[in-house]
Amino acid sequence: MCGIIGYTGHSAAAPILLDGLRRLEYRGYDSAGLALVGAGTLTEIKEVGKVARLEEACAGFPELENDVCCGIAHTRWATHGVPSAVNAHPHCDEKYEFAIVHNGIVENHHELRAHLEKKGYHFRSSTDSEVIVHLIAEAYEGDLLSATAAAVRQLSGTYGIAVVSSRHPGLIVAARKGSPLVIGLGEGENLIASDISALLPRTRKVIYLNDGDIAAIRPDGIDLRDVSNVPVEREVAKIDWDAAAAEKGNFPHFMLKEIFEQPETVENAIRGRLNLEMGNAVLNGLELSPRDLAQISRIVIAGCGSSMHAGMVGEYYFEDIAGISTSVEQAAEFRYRNPIIEPNTLVIPISQSGETADTIAAVREAVGKGALVTALCNVVGSTIAREAGRGVYLHAGPEISVASTKAFSSQVAVLLLMALLLGRNRRLSRSEGSELAREIEQAPELIRQVLAQAETIRAIAKRYAAFDDFFYIGRGCLYPTALEGALKLKEISYVHAEGYHAAELKHGPIALLDERHPVLALANDIPGREKILGNIQECRARRAPVVAVATVGDREVEQLTDDVIFVPACSRFIAPLPTAVALQLFAYFIAVERGCEIDQPRNLAKSVTVE
Repeated sequence: MCGIIGYTGHSAAAPILLDGLRRLEYRGYDSAGLALVGAGTLTEIKEVGKVARLEEACAGFPELENDVCCGIAHTRWATHGVPSAVNAHPHCDEKYEFAIVHNGIVENHHELRAHLEKKGYHFRSSTDSEVIVHLIAEAYEGDLLSATAAAVRQLSGTYGIAVVSSRHPGLIVAARKGSPLVIGLGEGENLIASDISALLPRTRKVIYLNDGDIAAIRPDGIDLRDVSNVPVEREVAKIDWDAAAAEKGNFPHFMLKEIFEQPETVENAIRGRLNLEMGNAVLNGLELSPRDLAQISRIVIAGCGSSMHAGMVGEYYFEDIAGISTSVEQAAEFRYRNPIIEPNTLVIPISQSGETADTIAAVREAVGKGALVTALCNVVGSTIAREAGRGVYLHAGPEISVASTKAFSSQVAVLLLMALLLGRNRRLSRSEGSELAREIEQAPELIRQVLAQAETIRAIAKRYAAFDDFFYIGRGCLYPTALEGALKLKEISYVHAEGYHAAELKHGPIALLDERHPVLALANDIPGREKILGNIQECRARRAPVVAVATVGDREVEQLTDDVIFVPACSRFIAPLPTAVALQLFAYFIAVERGCEIDQPRNLAKSVTVE
């Protein structure tokens, strides 16, 4: 959940590390620090708060500008120990000869700490991470890579670490198990980071480390090994988007920029994947023949948060379009409740980052049980993409804001393409497939029409910004869309919001309704609309204000509700896309009115890489 950046080369390290930390700020953090090594020197600087405070602290060390060309840096979300300078990373040994930064959780840190304290090691922090640097110091006999390997062999849990030592200027040792690390390959310089966004200003050539890998990184080369010190080889990948894609441009927040990018990102998700003449989808990444597709008897989708909501939309698609029994699992539960995986089950893990810890565990469980596994990911080379072995990339580009927007819409679009492919493989006629394919092709334009109403949605949101509780209701594939809309409001505005299937109102939640509890009802002109209108009347009878999302021109809904956000007419399969965009804008403008930190909401991180 934290950010790592390391640099070794011939340029001043401090400015490069600080720039890398700024590019990792979107992941969320409460403190930041760096360690720089020169010949026989190790300088550690740590601060609570934003990277800007660390930058100010570094200004007190003018020698860092030119003389020190190797270092590591970190942004931390507190897990073990409160946010403080002493608990911030990097952590150093007592002699300040070694420094480490760590992402992950050391589950056996209590036992390791007790062992080290008995040997006379003194701890400064309350973190689990500090044990790592003392283990390295204890194991060190002249070879930093071997000492790091000896240390990580004693760890239970997850780690992505970078290590430097004043005894080895110019060298960074990195190790990974369960927490992502990627090496950036430059000219006369190399880098290590937890996220490719930190590397893009320097290089687009990268190596993704696998679990169990240890790397010795120097300006002139990389030495890759496993924990048993056996050399390994890893493929060099090329990143196809540049640093400008991860900039805000003229938008006040990344979230708003990414909301407005959705016509293009959904277009990218479907580009080249629709055969309009045959009424089919072309998804080469699946690597499944028509015979393989015909043998799939059940689908299980695993994800967390927005990815799980996208999967719930996909459940409707696979059952309605392809006639395949489908279930959606919270990824952590998939691992721990011993799921039944029958022959010819297709498991679809969904993750924007491809590094979500619970979803990685679900992939491994599914592979171990013999399932076909096809991943939906946005990040090429991510752990889930590699371990699943087959899948479909979203092509949404970098998503910086913690609250997912364009990744969600791309996930829904790709799931619809998969359902079309499976449907044509089974019971969908060519003409029916062509009709659905043409509807999918129009989705980007429908999203543009919603975005054109941004100022209208802003005005509506302003009227509801003072409320502290919301209900979102929907039916059919707009039920998970309601869940996603409520999640967006919770994430960025800190407003309590609950999403329900509209039929559930009468089974308890309606007891809470009064004039202080607005209801946002998804009343699009699709099957289930008449039932939603009845639910709206029930809410109004309890004096609850009602905001509806409805199809353009629906005057009946307009008369029944306090405010309406209109979306273009479309089928029930396409409706989640423009509707989700409208709900994203509604949440965004409420958060703006409430003065919230939108791109980095409190207590949240972009990629949840620990359980």
